[in-house]
Amino acid sequence: MSQSSSSADVSPLLPDTATPPPAISTIEALRRSGWKSESVKSELRRNAVARIRNGEPLFTEILGYQDTVFPQVENALLAGHDVIFLGERGQAKTRIIRSLIELLDEWLPIIAGSEINDDPYAPVSFHARSLVAEHGEEAPVSWVHRSTRFGEKLATPDTAIADLIGEVDPIKVAEGRYLSDELTLHYGLVPRTNRGIFAINELPDLAERIQVGLLNVLEERDVQIRGYKIRLPLDVMLVASANPEDYTNRGRLITPLKDRFGSQVRTHYPLDVETEVAIIVQEASPFSAEGIEVVVPEFMTDIVATLSQQARQSPHISQRSGVSVRLSVSNYEVMVANAARRALLANEDQVVPRVCDLEALPAATAGKIEIESIEEGREGQILDQLIRTAILTVSRERITPDNLTAVIAGLEERGPVDTGEDVASASYMELLEQLPALKLPVAELVGANATAASVASAVELILEGLHLAKRLNKDSVGSRAQYRARN
Repeated sequence: MSQSSSSADVSPLLPDTATPPPAISTIEALRRSGWKSESVKSELRRNAVARIRNGEPLFTEILGYQDTVFPQVENALLAGHDVIFLGERGQAKTRIIRSLIELLDEWLPIIAGSEINDDPYAPVSFHARSLVAEHGEEAPVSWVHRSTRFGEKLATPDTAIADLIGEVDPIKVAEGRYLSDELTLHYGLVPRTNRGIFAINELPDLAERIQVGLLNVLEERDVQIRGYKIRLPLDVMLVASANPEDYTNRGRLITPLKDRFGSQVRTHYPLDVETEVAIIVQEASPFSAEGIEVVVPEFMTDIVATLSQQARQSPHISQRSGVSVRLSVSNYEVMVANAARRALLANEDQVVPRVCDLEALPAATAGKIEIESIEEGREGQILDQLIRTAILTVSRERITPDNLTAVIAGLEERGPVDTGEDVASASYMELLEQLPALKLPVAELVGANATAASVASAVELILEGLHLAKRLNKDSVGSRAQYRARN
């Protein structure tokens, strides 16, 4: 259909990129346009097929799943299945579910005024049936945008059937209607998402009696409102998310409900540092302040990403709880924030995070992981060890070992080097002149013509990497550190 115009029924909360809806206002005009009714799963399949055939990704803002998770999702869509996503926290389950909206047609015709998006060719609600019976082919049609065809509910123990399916509306009864009147019904979230996608997050947290209420939705594709002889045949794709531990081991999901999901898709954390870094860069909130330039060296972002990768392998961290990608994003943001605070105190106009800024990470890390330790009070030591391991790993990957031998020899001749939050960037430039052996590894990290703030960051990584490799000694007092030769 090529017609377009404004519509009084268009939601005021439409995306800025929304195009105007078709200029079709009656069932008769809809038939003449050639529009054909189809199920929501058929609609999703059609649009998924078009994207796959054209080589377009189904999800553009989700990284790291191209070869693992996305093929499973594509299979589920092509098969027309209801889907449950299993994964620990911070694995983009909800984002994938919400991104499914983009696979719906932009505009969908409904009977005007329908609460449950009635199909103009097959109305099911009392309102829509009455309107069609009265006006026939001249019954009014309005259009809903795909952004309104998505419903979502976080499963909580106090969720009721009335929330999901519906209940009697006491106000309508008080207005004089009989309880047997279908117009006294207040539709729940599922009917209101008819001809759309309905998502339930943390599905196992639903009480068992509420889970039973979803059986009809998944198999018979209808809902039955309590106390009414009414059956509403619904067209809904049901998508859910769950923690694997709750879903498979704790018996918190009834077996008949498990059986009704067509596909089970298992998500995972980023499999490598490069993917973790890409997610950090995409998701982290940029720091901005007037007169301040922020430059984050790649090796500092690598350290943050490697920390999360190390935590996911640590026996001291609860892997059942998981180590969310949000940890990486939060650590990156707090690292930049600490660097900005340090630069402001030093009256510097360029913010470049250094190794000393990593001391701020435990504050962002502690609340996002669960420490498993027999001894009390070891949390700080465990976090500190994870940070040191990440620094050592990145320094070994980023710096050629042969370039460091001369640095150690130069320190033996020069004497100790002071670093820390209160050491200005200019001091590191002076150190570069006093210790020429540093120039080669610094250039390897930040280039030969780097700014003083970038040089400071590179020098701190070089010195800390040598210390962690047991090639330099280090004395720390507060925010100040001193590195010296071992002999």
